[in-house]
Order: sequence, then structure tokens, then C-alpha cells
Amino acid sequence: MKINWGTGIVIVMLSFIAFIMYFVVNMLTDNKYDHDLVTEEYYKKELHYQEEIDAEKNSRSLTVDITGEKTKEGWLLKFPENINYKEVEGSVFLYRPSNKQLDYNMPIKLSSNYLLIPDTRLLDGRWNITVDWKYKGTPYLYKKSITY
Repeated sequence: MKINWGTGIVIVMLSFIAFIMYFVVNMLTDNKYDHDLVTEEYYKKELHYQEEIDAEKNSRSLTVDITGEKTKEGWLLKFPENINYKEVEGSVFLYRPSNKQLDYNMPIKLSSNYLLIPDTRLLDGRWNITVDWKYKGTPYLYKKSITY
């Protein structure tokens, strides 16, 4: 049987389409390629973005902002020394870009100017830490990307 040019072109085109479809189906069905959204309620969060900008501006106006460092026990957040830690309220949100199941939120409960995020909660890799806190009714926001 002899294959002419028209038949050859159709065979090549069908082979290429089958090749592309294989990869599309593979990418859509394999959990390894599943990616989560950064936030579930993106548009709702966007409405409050100006409040975040104002809280970050308040943080920059402090003489000393929150600092963080890695210790043997975990990640240590140091609040400014010139504030009364008993009047601090808020929450710490840890976001893991590579795995949504590792994200968690914890309330701020200070017994000194330090807050320890335990080593058992942090796996090695990249984390985005967001500390949303209030002191004497003024909102503050601290955001930092770390590699633990």
C-alpha cells in the first residue's frame, strides 16, 4: 500500500493532536500537578486591602518593628520592647505556598515580648508569616517570607 502526501500529513497531524491530548489529560488528572489558590475568597479579601496597607504603614511608623529569627525550638517573633505585651491581641497566620494543608492560624497569647512558633509546626521550606495585631486599638501588620 502506498501512502500519498495528503494521508501522511493527516497521520502526522492526528499523531500530534493525540500527543498533546495525552499531556493535557495527564496534567488535569494527576494530583501531583494540583495547585491551590492563594486565598479562597480572593475578591472579599481585596475589599479589605486598604486596611492592610494602613496597618503596614502603622508598623513602619514604629521605632522597632517585629523581628523574627530561627532558634532550636522554632521561629521566634520578637515584639517591640517599648510596648506592653499584655495589651497586644491578634493572630499569626503561616502560609505554605506548596501545600495548603500545612497552613495554620494561631492567636497571639504573649507572656513576654516574645512569641514562639514551635518547630513541630514548621517543616523545612518556604513560609509566609503574617502577624495581624492590635495595640491600644491601633492595627499593625507584619509580613515576612522566610525559609525555615
